[in-house]
Amino acid sequence: MQWREKLMIDYHVHLEEGPYSFSWLERTSQAMAFFKDEDVGKGSKASIEKTMQQLTSRLQSGCYSEQWLDLYLQQAKKLGLREVGIVDHLYRFKETRAYFEHYMQLDITETIGKMQRYWLDNVMTESIDDFVSAIIRAKEKWCQYGIALKLGIEADYFVGGEEELASFLNRYPWDYVIGSVHFVDGWGFDNPQTQYIFENMDEAALQQSYERFFATVEKMIHSKMFDFVAHLDNFKVFDYQVKDVAFLDSWYERIARALVAAQTATEINAGLYYRYPVKEMCPGPRFLDALIKHGVTFTVSSDAHFPDDLGKHTFANADLLKSYGVQSIVGFNQRHKQYIKL
Repeated sequence: MQWREKLMIDYHVHLEEGPYSFSWLERTSQAMAFFKDEDVGKGSKASIEKTMQQLTSRLQSGCYSEQWLDLYLQQAKKLGLREVGIVDHLYRFKETRAYFEHYMQLDITETIGKMQRYWLDNVMTESIDDFVSAIIRAKEKWCQYGIALKLGIEADYFVGGEEELASFLNRYPWDYVIGSVHFVDGWGFDNPQTQYIFENMDEAALQQSYERFFATVEKMIHSKMFDFVAHLDNFKVFDYQVKDVAFLDSWYERIARALVAAQTATEINAGLYYRYPVKEMCPGPRFLDALIKHGVTFTVSSDAHFPDDLGKHTFANADLLKSYGVQSIVGFNQRHKQYIKL
């Protein structure tokens, strides 16, 4: 067991995600404005011209540019973070198209298939080699500021796709691999375009869908392919929640036991709390109680998708774990677990 001195971390940070829209452009502009030192006459034509120049540069250089990464570095320095793990969703990479086409509902003769085909085509825009190279290249610069930059990947798990996924992931020098579930029976349940499926469910159908989701999470954990698993209860994303507490508690116990048996960590992930309708951490309070009772290990994550969200709620969530009596969280280096004292 390797121990590190007390430090603060954020282990689930993204650089970009489509689909690309005017709202995405506005959010990107907001992130860039967050780091401006000067105010060029807010509301003036000059201000708009400067913003347009910055957005043009951002779009042309891409999300793996040193310029964009430097904003994350600037925020990490400001917050006093000592380790930052930058990941990307596996579905961002063109090299993974066959994997996702195999398991997603993409039949364009059906409403969900048409919507998900549109989504996949507009998020799967990058090359994984470019991502890996950019993060490895940036590590030395971050180290000069006393911050360890980690190379991670968030890999979507599909039942039956373990061999194909492992073969792909093994080609790259990850510091850690995150397992996540964003699809149930090929349906991307956290996609706002497919939220209508939740709206058409009665309580029984909703509980059956939760059952399929948790069963997939459990299989993901038992695969032992991942260093930690993300947002264990993100099926609640749009705040469609099962009322049967006993049903949920039973699954919380099963997931906790699976994590301990597989010696796999999880995270307290803040993404749903500040970006989605449910406005709750993953895991929620009752789930967290069960995980801690069983001795599950944790890391902490903002799930930032823009540099100004880096570190959001990670300090508070580390303090929350400490209030439960948890003495350490985990980080990773070249897929080896490291314990960090709280």
